Amino acid sequence: MMSKKILVAYFSASGTTKRAATLLAKAADADLFEIQPKIPYTAADLDWRNKSSRSSLEMNDPASRPEIKNSVENLSDYDAIFLGFPVWWYTAPTIIKTFLEAHDFSGKEIVLFATSGGSGLGKTESALRPCAPNAVWKGGKLINGASETALKSWVESVL
Repeated sequence: MMSKKILVAYFSASGTTKRAATLLAKAADADLFEIQPKIPYTAADLDWRNKSSRSSLEMNDPASRPEIKNSVENLSDYDAIFLGFPVWWYTAPTIIKTFLEAHDFSGKEIVLFATSGGSGLGKTESALRPCAPNAVWKGGKLINGASETALKSWVESVL
């Protein structure tokens, strides 16, 4: 398909983003990496209606960097990284900033993708750019319910 080596890295709290990332990796002939929190999120942690829930507290604290239990050991092997997540509070969960700051993305292409129950990516890219300032940012999109064929076309158009 392409000569670029691609990694699809994603964080999924409920499984929706995992399903989308798996389909994207297949469409892009890419490797798959799940960003796993050191302390898994419970349903109560994810209750966005509760201002005291873990996700609410993290998203309201710009300095929040939830610990990650794993890292990409061979990131230097990849040319492009599709970085996926569920949209929380109109942006990426803070664990995505943890992931970006834990790796060297110098010269790597980063393409965001997300799943959402109702909001788009908004200013997510501009919020994440400072976490990987030497990367080549390529925009992104919501991929809710996209087919493998549609994802393949998108990958080819963006890289």
